[in-house]
Amino acid sequence: MKICASTYSFGSYRSRGIDFMIEKAAELGFDGIEIVEGTFEGSDNAAVAAEVKKKCEEKGLSVASLCTGADLLYGDPEEQKKRLCALVDVTAAYGASVMRHDVCYGFRGEKTHRSYDDAIVRIAPVCRAVSEYAASAGVVTCTENHGFFSQDSARVEKLINAVGCDNFGALVDIGNFMCADEDPNFAVGVMAGYARHVHAKDFYLKSGSVIDPGAGWFRTRAGNYLKGTVIGHGDARAAQSLGILKRSGYDGWISVEFEGMEDNLTGLKLGRDNVERFWRMF
Repeated sequence: MKICASTYSFGSYRSRGIDFMIEKAAELGFDGIEIVEGTFEGSDNAAVAAEVKKKCEEKGLSVASLCTGADLLYGDPEEQKKRLCALVDVTAAYGASVMRHDVCYGFRGEKTHRSYDDAIVRIAPVCRAVSEYAASAGVVTCTENHGFFSQDSARVEKLINAVGCDNFGALVDIGNFMCADEDPNFAVGVMAGYARHVHAKDFYLKSGSVIDPGAGWFRTRAGNYLKGTVIGHGDARAAQSLGILKRSGYDGWISVEFEGMEDNLTGLKLGRDNVERFWRMF
């Protein structure tokens, strides 16, 4: 197991650029860095990727993965496939072995897509084509439990099996299942065998029956309240989920994803230390 810092987790510090993020990731004790497209200029450019790879190596870091968005439900399938295949090449230029791409941003309610099963018919073929292309570049592709619509463990599992490609799996985000009001430990237990990459994330949870707690909180699909926090400080029971993953045989990258109101560098450092400590417990 190796721990990386997501560039997303640097928050306002991202304005200082990728060199700063690489330097801080090394100082904070991370083994690598996860690139989230759009978090710095040129993040989707192969030439920039090669330079970032070199700078990481100089600091003793690896690039673990590239994360990007995609809308395979409502976007043009051929355009989406072309763009994602190009990003596979960028992922390879970073020296990363994993690319996560979203599959959609939510269900708009059009008559042709009444359920997740209907959506899979459109989504799965593009995922398969991209993953087959990625295999030739030595890159694994995966989908994250992300975006409210494709978020429940049962839905993500169904999509992976519909894609039916050995090179396509799951980015298991420990905290994100809470956005779909699913018990994160149960969901991680379902998804552990499909894991090709992991995000460690934590949230505080409040019932939707209470008064809106205000700034920093957002609603789950069922109307409960979540607020990001340091891994191990919230209600996701992250240590238990990491134990589930370890017992399943997972030994890949774990990316610290921090969305709290605390200082981002503090959140990254405390999160990294807790992930390492929790992993050693099991």
